[in-house]
Amino acid sequence: MGRKIFITGIGTGIGKTVVSAIVVEALGAHYWKPVQAGIQPPTDAQQVQQLLSNPQCSIIPERYLLETPVSPHLAARLEHKQILLDEMPLPVVDGDLVIEGAGGVYSPINDTQQNIDMIVAFKAEVIIVVRHYLGSINHSLLTIEALKNRNIPILGIVFNGINDASTDYIMQYSGLPNLLQLEEKILIDKKWIRNAADQFLQNRKDAC
Repeated sequence: MGRKIFITGIGTGIGKTVVSAIVVEALGAHYWKPVQAGIQPPTDAQQVQQLLSNPQCSIIPERYLLETPVSPHLAARLEHKQILLDEMPLPVVDGDLVIEGAGGVYSPINDTQQNIDMIVAFKAEVIIVVRHYLGSINHSLLTIEALKNRNIPILGIVFNGINDASTDYIMQYSGLPNLLQLEEKILIDKKWIRNAADQFLQNRKDAC
């Protein structure tokens, strides 16, 4: 097993799946979304699969696949299921594993545990995905503080969309690396993902 990298976001619809595909492509890693709530195709795993071109990458099946597109703990309750962290072992893979969370760090997976508990249990490092909107600075800094309070290592931030003054404030306040700045894009395909992956690798190299 290589590195375990958990992709989280500051909210819903931030771009975690696209960023997961970029990181998987860049590292030749394996992708796993432990909990998928909502199976209307494409699922997040199916979307990542469609965007990859690196032959070293693979998709690990979900541990919990829920039909209802709501918070995982609520979807499980509605479907008379229970998500148990103790029954969610890490897949054994040869290489790095990129894990995509469902929602933000405090999104619940059951009545007592949240994504942040999953991160701790997996002993994973974190990449935070930020998209700017009114309130995004607050949500970004709260996410960072929550992770730091649990002594969870943060690799850096990926900014998805328009680059404005909010980016500068978050970077200055947090002191974290800016791993990637993604432009607004209507059509995202394999070529775009590959180019973004190359830029991600270059930014990591420059930061060293």
